[in-house]
Amino acid sequence: MGYGRIPDEVIEAVLQRHDIADVIGKYVHLTKQGHYLKGLCPFHSEKTPSFTVTPEKQIYHCFGCGSGGNMFQFLREIEGYSFGEAVSHLAEEAGIPVTWEDSNLGQNPQQMDRSKLLEAYEKAAKLYRYILMNTDQGKNALDYVRRRQMSDKLIDSFQIGYAPAMWDTLVQQLQKAGYDLPLMERGGLISARSEGDGYIDKFRDRVIFPIWDAQGKVIAFGGRAIGEVQPKYLNSPETMLFNKSRVLYNFHQARPHIRKTNTMVLFEGYMDVVKAWEAGVKHGVGTMGTALTPEHAEVIRRNAGKVVICYDGDSAGQNAAYKAIPLLEQAGLEVKVAMLPDAKDPDEFITAYGAERFVRDIIEYAAPSIKYKLHYVRRHFRLQEEGDRLRYQQTALKMIADLSSIEREHYLKQLASEFDTSYESLKQDLANHRTKSEKNLTFRDNIDAPWNNGRQNRKEKPKTPLYPAYHNAERQLLAIMMHDQDVCAHVEERLGDEFNVDAHAVLAAYLYAFYAQNPMPNVSRYMAMLQDDKLESLASSIAMIGARHGINETVIDDYIKEIKKYPKQQEIVKKREEMVRAERSGDPLQAAQILSEIIALEKQLKLS
Repeated sequence: MGYGRIPDEVIEAVLQRHDIADVIGKYVHLTKQGHYLKGLCPFHSEKTPSFTVTPEKQIYHCFGCGSGGNMFQFLREIEGYSFGEAVSHLAEEAGIPVTWEDSNLGQNPQQMDRSKLLEAYEKAAKLYRYILMNTDQGKNALDYVRRRQMSDKLIDSFQIGYAPAMWDTLVQQLQKAGYDLPLMERGGLISARSEGDGYIDKFRDRVIFPIWDAQGKVIAFGGRAIGEVQPKYLNSPETMLFNKSRVLYNFHQARPHIRKTNTMVLFEGYMDVVKAWEAGVKHGVGTMGTALTPEHAEVIRRNAGKVVICYDGDSAGQNAAYKAIPLLEQAGLEVKVAMLPDAKDPDEFITAYGAERFVRDIIEYAAPSIKYKLHYVRRHFRLQEEGDRLRYQQTALKMIADLSSIEREHYLKQLASEFDTSYESLKQDLANHRTKSEKNLTFRDNIDAPWNNGRQNRKEKPKTPLYPAYHNAERQLLAIMMHDQDVCAHVEERLGDEFNVDAHAVLAAYLYAFYAQNPMPNVSRYMAMLQDDKLESLASSIAMIGARHGINETVIDDYIKEIKKYPKQQEIVKKREEMVRAERSGDPLQAAQILSEIIALEKQLKLS
């Protein structure tokens, strides 16, 4: 049995050294349910978990979208790895030397470019950090960083560096190391000269913040100018590695703390995340100055149930927080907003008042989203004027109308008390708003259905497919074969490749080959042979059936008989159609001949 040029013992070692729950748990928040682990599928949008991980079999399967396979297939789907890249990645994590011939096996040209860029970014990050901490060129930048009250430990944790003012420091290092400079330009590390040939560094005279992907690989940089140079912050451009609409700064370090608290704290900038980390807020990430996107919200949804928005306290920060709330709530998240006084940003607040007060008064005292939204919109009304007071109350009632009954009552009482207004009259106005809103409801995307939060458009709840008898028999038989070598040998002898569904015949052929080399069943190792997305998804759905109790040779033979009957049944259907055509064409002798053939086939069916 072969996996290209990757030795069998490497596949074996990787599968033994990793647990699929740990591999997938880096991407999906999993909770235990009996023998399974469940979570929200990372491959499609949903509210109720249908993504299932089976540690016993080392496989995953989503009953919503059909995705499934072993840990290699998961990494191929979520990271876009080739099979060889997935094996290499897990081997490196487990400390298994990647020494087989052509470790880039299976990589297409784009994947090879990605690998080279990742190498180059790692080299650049180390260069910038060395310059900051060990050279005269970096002395001013290091003084600046320390003036911002960043300790050496913090600098090390976030691998902060410095890009010197020279035009081609990084270009020279990359060229010496033999990197393809046009590729480095496409990857956002360097820029082509505006006049003449050659390249210059993308970042110059800036404090460098490495930006990591979810696995902790450097994929981009953020550069902070020293002094009044504009722009103050400069990010790497979007590349094959970096998409700012999907990446959250510091997510790889924050993830374990996010999982532990089921909460993510959302900041805008690098310094806010870094200083908050030192203040003890370890579950903080940053959007790096860009507006929050649905892709960001989806990453958050997969990893947390709650989010605290902690943007700058100035007008721009409050506006951004207000716009972010509906995106996060539509993703199914519980949202709170940390409100900073005096237009300060988190970094400034921590510097001025200390870590303890920041955590206690800002993060832990974050307001529910509705409270923040009410606070935000009231700024647009002159509440000292009676007309504006009434308009604000009606605006507030519309916002409160969609809340739960307990929340509605709470905020109604607050509104009545604040404006010395009759609670009963406000309650009646609220009821009118709710009635009007319900009349205007139309079917739309994201209908509140427990089984899905994808695009529904009046579709009915998906149902488990009803397979014909022969199809179901093939699935049941394959499920048993995956868990029992003796049954597989019996099926190979009695049925061979006579499965009616082509994909089932392929899975059976791989099972015969697997057991020829492996004496014991191992579903995950078997799936490593397939190296095909559709086959692995199909195999995972069949494997979830399991080897049921009460299976004996009679049951197995009944499945085989059912499978063998189908071609004869199809032949009878075909013969009946031929007989009808013969009768209609006025050929009774031909029709009679075909009828006798049908009778003979039906007798064979009864005897089989």
